[in-house]
Amino acid sequence: MQDDNLPIWLPRLAVHGGPRFLQIADALQAAMAEGSLKPGDRLPPQRLLAALLGVDLTTVTRAYDEARRRHLLEGRGARGTYVAAPKAELTSILDLSMNTPPSPDGVDFDDLLKQGLSQVLMRSDAELLMTYHLGGGSDSDRKAGARWLEPMFGYLDAGQVVVCPGAQAAIAALILALTRPDDVILAEPTSYPGLRTAATQFGRHIIAVEADGHGMVPEMLEQACRQHKPALVYLNPTLQNPTAITIPERRRQELVSIAKRCNVRIVEDDPYWLLADAPPPPVATFAPEQAYYISTLSKCLTPGLRVAFVLIRDPHERERFLVALRSFALMAAPLTAALATQWILDGSAAALMEGVRKEARLRHWMARDILAGRYSGAGDGLHVWLELPGYWNSSQLARAADSEGIAVTPAEAFANGSGSVNAIRISLGSVKDRERLKAGLRRLSHLLARRPESFGAAVV
Repeated sequence: MQDDNLPIWLPRLAVHGGPRFLQIADALQAAMAEGSLKPGDRLPPQRLLAALLGVDLTTVTRAYDEARRRHLLEGRGARGTYVAAPKAELTSILDLSMNTPPSPDGVDFDDLLKQGLSQVLMRSDAELLMTYHLGGGSDSDRKAGARWLEPMFGYLDAGQVVVCPGAQAAIAALILALTRPDDVILAEPTSYPGLRTAATQFGRHIIAVEADGHGMVPEMLEQACRQHKPALVYLNPTLQNPTAITIPERRRQELVSIAKRCNVRIVEDDPYWLLADAPPPPVATFAPEQAYYISTLSKCLTPGLRVAFVLIRDPHERERFLVALRSFALMAAPLTAALATQWILDGSAAALMEGVRKEARLRHWMARDILAGRYSGAGDGLHVWLELPGYWNSSQLARAADSEGIAVTPAEAFANGSGSVNAIRISLGSVKDRERLKAGLRRLSHLLARRPESFGAAVV
């Protein structure tokens, strides 16, 4: 029998309420949540509590051990067992280094995912979703890709669209298919690091072409083409990663004219076009037979959808691309591709993307206000390129920010060559909570106003 003289925080143990040691631990946790037990309160000795509850000592010992595992109790030697103070949660790193789309308000992502997968499983053979497929995507996936690319190109023949497991795989396959070892690839002085990673792995060389506030400089491209005889020109022309520059339409046409004259092909990596406010037509619209266009879902919807669509109009070059892709990535995961197709065709992708676009713009407004005088973003997209005051260099600033619990990406990470701009990239989407992002941007603003000397050896 239980004694009626029980501590107020313990309930009577239920016969059919599950293991008694868990009932005790659960009751203790509930009492702490309600405030009837407070940090520093001393608990009864185990033997006394066992006697009061009418249970054996082992049951109470297991209950206290379970409570310690939950960080509810702490032992103080001979003085007994006490309710633990809440653990001071160390401030987790505020990651402003990874370019991911923000979670938009008003979109229940869990529900969207459940509904999408439910529709996929209703309409597809589960066994087919779990087996090997030919690379390049199913007919349905390619049709979805053509639909996804309609805002950029209008109606497309779905047969010209190839489905890939992400933009990085597409870039690597294009390099393998269109270049040879020791070939040169031209790119801007700062560009997506994945290009350099793939080129280096395959023994190709990246050579930087001067850029200005409107992107790659046409005259410098022509000079580089004649000097280096490149196999490819790589462009990320809309909200460029990392500078956030969008190449104007006239400049795009000039670059295409030079590429045609010099007979060099263009890889157009365009992950942010759908997030931009009234972007110019893709470069590939001016050079349909010479440019290869990549659009990924990872930057507009969610990184978990490792799906990218590549527009390759020439059938022979599509086959070369697929052969190259199969050498390291046999196919896009069928289940992921099927989910992407379902969302595109039923309108969920468009709704989610619109939510991402709105949220990204709210975050840019926030950054503009907090980083007043330093903000140089375009007002859309996922990141800000922040040029630094002369008393900081980008590596110093990144280390100092890290010491403050903030991760940013220094310009060196994007540099094609020895020189780089003195800047950092700030990604606005990876922090889920907007208020945490605001606090992080304020800390970063205060940091920028201080000089490196105030950090001593931490930034040396």
